[in-house]
Amino acid sequence: MNSFTKTTDLLHRAMDVNALRYGVAANNLSNSGVPNFKRTQVNFESELERALESEQRAKGQFQLAVSNDRHIASDGIIDYQTIEPRRVLDYTSTVKANGNNVDPEQEAMDILKIQMNYQLLTQVQSFQFSQVNSVLR
Repeated sequence: MNSFTKTTDLLHRAMDVNALRYGVAANNLSNSGVPNFKRTQVNFESELERALESEQRAKGQFQLAVSNDRHIASDGIIDYQTIEPRRVLDYTSTVKANGNNVDPEQEAMDILKIQMNYQLLTQVQSFQFSQVNSVLR
């Protein structure tokens, strides 16, 4: 896979994760008054980083080939395309006396940050394609 394709794919996946985060944060904010509601977070970047680091470590190394499912599992490359965002409930904190742990101000700030991040990602994606357009002309 060339660098343009990989970059475009990673940007696309990042925009998808941001859209999911936006929906999760909006859901958290809308349920900020519901007793015993627990906020949800989206985890993605740490697993993606682990997958990309495994690709870097595996460059130039011997790869274990297996021909049967019962063979020893390899700790080789983790394909970044298999990484999916995970929704995680936060059971560890309680902000209010009613058991709800959503801080409306923090959720509103998170939504603003998500919007700005999405806008930045779309600008980077646009820049990538403008470079290709300039090369094709």
